[in-house]
Amino acid sequence: MAPGSQQRLEIVVSDIEAARDDLVSRGVDVSEVYESRPPGFESVEGRSYFTYASFSDPDGNGWLLQEVTTRIPGREWED
Repeated sequence: MAPGSQQRLEIVVSDIEAARDDLVSRGVDVSEVYESRPPGFESVEGRSYFTYASFSDPDGNGWLLQEVTTRIPGREWED
């Protein structure tokens, strides 16, 4: 694929602030952490699944960090 052709590559992290700080310490220009909830999820408590930060890699591809701290039932991580 051509450089910059991917605009929504996602990385799921358990601590978005730590992940953002790590990227910033490596010279990556990362957006501030923000919350985005789809319609109908305004009353759901917590930040899990709704907290993001974004950045572009040197080729111009767009990346999205998403914080997931509490998994949806049936989608638990195995340790």
